[in-house]
Amino acid sequence: MNIATLQEKLIQQLKNKGITDEQVLEAFRKVPRHQFVDSGMYLKAYDDNALPIGLGQTISQPYIVALMTQLLELNEKDMKILEIGTGSGFQTAILAQFSRRVYTIERHRELGERSRVRLRDMGYANVTFRIGDGTNGWPQWAPFDRIIVTAGAPVTPDTLAAQLADGGIMVIPTGSREEQELMVYKKSEDGLQSYSAGRVVFVPLIGQHGWDG
Repeated sequence: MNIATLQEKLIQQLKNKGITDEQVLEAFRKVPRHQFVDSGMYLKAYDDNALPIGLGQTISQPYIVALMTQLLELNEKDMKILEIGTGSGFQTAILAQFSRRVYTIERHRELGERSRVRLRDMGYANVTFRIGDGTNGWPQWAPFDRIIVTAGAPVTPDTLAAQLADGGIMVIPTGSREEQELMVYKKSEDGLQSYSAGRVVFVPLIGQHGWDG
């Protein structure tokens, strides 16, 4: 099978699981997932599974990437997005399809630098990278229209909620180290409204306002 065939097979799986946003599905066509994993895992890149990327981290299951992206309601091209947990850069590349600027933070320098080079070489010019504690957010560039956290937190950090713009949406998994609820927050003049989009399992969010390392 060629890459396009594998992509379409994956996209059909995403549709079957409830991904209905055509813009999200189109983003999956544009971003070649096999370029974000080691060459030895190329043939597994379009399976609907998480895969290891080193340092105890993973590239998230495609369905979860698609679900979180859909939950962000990225219906405007000029949104400013904050991503906590760059990882392989795959979710970053998906977000970059929708945003004038993605600000992404990774605590592992090796992963962050690798993703920076990868996305630069792929032609992404609308991503700003930082190595550091993502639980503190990025106050310099706040407020953000959307915030996405790709690691599981014990609770939603107040630091991140404070950096969400009025009318903004944040998607973050919270719960125990073993299992979390995928929480969606919408900020209005009445404060933060939230709901759970289901149970998920992420690597822990390490940092001042997350889990201890």
